[in-house]
Amino acid sequence: MSEENKIDFNDLQKKAVSHPLVTDKFTADPSAHVFDGKIYIYPSHDIDAGIPFNDNGDHFGMRDYHVYSMNSPDDLKAMDLGKILDIDDVPWAKRQMWAPDIAKKDNKYYFFFPAKDKDDIFRIGVATSNSPIGPFIPEPKYIEGSYSIDPAVFDDNGEFYMYFGGIWGGQLQKYRKNKYNINNDLLSDKESAFGPIVAKMSADMKSFDSEPKEILILDEKGNPLLAGDNKRRYFEGPWVHKFNNKYYLSYSTGDTHYICYAIGENPLGPFHYIGRILEPVIGWTTHHSICEFKGRWFLFYHDSSLSKGVTHLRCMKVVEIFYDRNGHISTVYPYRK
Repeated sequence: MSEENKIDFNDLQKKAVSHPLVTDKFTADPSAHVFDGKIYIYPSHDIDAGIPFNDNGDHFGMRDYHVYSMNSPDDLKAMDLGKILDIDDVPWAKRQMWAPDIAKKDNKYYFFFPAKDKDDIFRIGVATSNSPIGPFIPEPKYIEGSYSIDPAVFDDNGEFYMYFGGIWGGQLQKYRKNKYNINNDLLSDKESAFGPIVAKMSADMKSFDSEPKEILILDEKGNPLLAGDNKRRYFEGPWVHKFNNKYYLSYSTGDTHYICYAIGENPLGPFHYIGRILEPVIGWTTHHSICEFKGRWFLFYHDSSLSKGVTHLRCMKVVEIFYDRNGHISTVYPYRK
């Protein structure tokens, strides 16, 4: 939103449907999972890097990760369990540790994170641990063939898939068929929009077992969403979950500030656009995860209310979501009228 300086933030907090889960640090992009009956949240850690706002997101200068836990999404706060990874621990990484995710396989935990390499190109790394709270040991090199941002790993009955990619600062527009070219740029409005990228993970969870593939998101007529369809097309922040044997791909529309979703029959797509999960929040970005806990479903997201609208200093939140008889998700309005 462009008029944060005119907002009464005390009044906004009263109207908010949820409140910051952490108040002593700035947290964003929450990736929530249930391990052994407890919710663990892996957000990015916002800091003030002293860099002016720009469309490449250089002001998002995050350099480490903490893990948080909750006994229930009904709790009013999340407990900080400590730092699990620092950029100084990662040999290939130069800066900007953005939105992460985690997966559990065979009692081992795999923490996936994007960062810019020494050439300022985003890659995706992995760190491993025997515990959801670490310590996590990063691999010395990033995942071969990985690029862009926002890794999200989905477990489909023991088969793991990584979804990733974001345009603008996330550099997805620089790629065509997984090949980087600095001269590549955004698509024209009439071209099919960029989709998120998906790759099947190898058995060791440290490499891709398939070549990354772009996912199609289709409109109501079965045609790919267009790049100019800013209110529906993919921008960044993919997340996949399963409900009633259907695959749900949710994502951020970026510059129009919606969390939208599409439904498919296969984790590789195509997915058919359905609607919005979350209306715009205070702050430029919107990023989420969806987590089931004891038969209830929850949307974890962030806004900039804690920093009174400062775009790159955000706070994570949670709200319950509901499905109708058709399996469609009711839209969440983050602030009451």
